[in-house]
Amino acid sequence: MLKFLSPQSRIAARVANARYMASASPSTVSIDLPASSFETYELEQGPELQFETEKETLLQMYKQMVIVRRMEMASDALYKAKKIRGFCHLSVGQEAVAVGIESAITKKDTVITSYRCHGFTYLRGASVKEVQGELMGKRCGVSYGKGGSMHMFTTGFYGGNGIVGAQVPVGAGLAFAHQYRNEKNCTFALYGDGASNQGQVFESFNMAKLWDLPVIFACENNKYGMGTSASRSSAMTEYYKRGQFIPGLKVNGMDVLACYQASKFAKDWTVSGNGPLVMEYETYRYGGHSMSDPGTTYRTREEVQNMRSRNDPIAGLKMHLIELGISTEEELKAYDKEARKYVDKQTKEAELAPPPEAKMDILFEDVYVKGSEPPVLRGRINEDSWSFEKNGFANR
Repeated sequence: MLKFLSPQSRIAARVANARYMASASPSTVSIDLPASSFETYELEQGPELQFETEKETLLQMYKQMVIVRRMEMASDALYKAKKIRGFCHLSVGQEAVAVGIESAITKKDTVITSYRCHGFTYLRGASVKEVQGELMGKRCGVSYGKGGSMHMFTTGFYGGNGIVGAQVPVGAGLAFAHQYRNEKNCTFALYGDGASNQGQVFESFNMAKLWDLPVIFACENNKYGMGTSASRSSAMTEYYKRGQFIPGLKVNGMDVLACYQASKFAKDWTVSGNGPLVMEYETYRYGGHSMSDPGTTYRTREEVQNMRSRNDPIAGLKMHLIELGISTEEELKAYDKEARKYVDKQTKEAELAPPPEAKMDILFEDVYVKGSEPPVLRGRINEDSWSFEKNGFANR
C-alpha cells in the first residue's frame, strides 16, 4: 500500500505550506514544511522544518525540474520512433529527488546512481544534447555514444551503472577518497528499492560505518522494483532503518523543498565527522520500469493518475512560487515554453549529429586517461593487443 499523504493530510499540509512568510531580506523567503516531510531513525535531531532560502534557488529548482521532465519526455518519443535502441529507463515523476540533492550540494561533492540517471547527468553539468546524443549512440554523447542509457558520466558524476546495486560500494569508495584527501565533501550513493536487498549494499554499510565515511546511502523508493511492489520484495520496507547501526532519514521525495532541506542536512551531518547516513526518498515513477514496460500490469491506471494529480513535484513547487509571489502563473508558463524550446533544439541537434566513425582506435581511446597509457593494451589473444604508440594492433 502506498504511504503518501491521505487527502485530509494533504489539505492540512497545504494549509501549513500556505504559511510561508516573506523574510526581512527581499531576496529570501522563509519556508515552513509540513511535519510529515521527514521521519528519523537513531538521529537526535532531523532537518529543521523551518528554513530560509534564496528566491532564486526556488526558481532555479523549478526550471531544472521542467527541463529534466521535458528531456525525459523527448527521450520517450525518440525511443518510440526507434531512434533510441536497447534499454531506456526514465525518471518522470522523480525529478524532485535529483534536483533537491543537486541544489543542496556543490560540484566538489560526488554522486553515483543506478541506470535511471539522465536527470542527474544533466544536473551535474552535461547538456541535453549530450544526454540525448548518448541515448542515440552519437559521437556527441556524454560518453561518446559508447554507453547508452545506463552508462553516463560527467565531472563529479560517476554514472549511470547498469549492475543492480553495484554502484553502492563504488560510492563508498568515492567517500573514502574524500576522507583520504581531507576534503569537506560527501558522496550521494543512490539506489532503488529493488536494489536494497543486495548483499553488497549491506557490505558497504558495514565498511562505511567502520571508517566513518562521509557517504549518504540514498534509497530512491519509487514503490516498484521492475514490476514487483516493495511490499512483495522486502520483508521490511522502512528502508531508512536498514542501516541498523547507521542513523536514517526518510523524506517526502515528491516535494523538492523537503528533498533540498534533507539533502543539505545530510551533507552537513556527514562532513562533520558523524559518518554515513541512510536516507530514503519516498517517490514515484509515472512510467514503467523501462520503455519496454507499460507499467500498468502490476498497478492500476487510477493509482498513477492519483499520484500525477495530487503529488506531482513540479505542480507542487509551481503552487509555492505563485503563493510566495516569486513568479506569476504567466511567467512560469513562459519558463515552461522556454524549456520546451531549449530541449527540442538540443534534441534535434543530437538527432542530426553523426555516429562514431568506424575506426578501431575509437574502441581503445577511453581505457586510460590520455597521457597515462601503457605502450600496449593486452588483448584477448595476442593478435588483439593494441599499441597506443602505433595507434594500431601491436602484432598484426
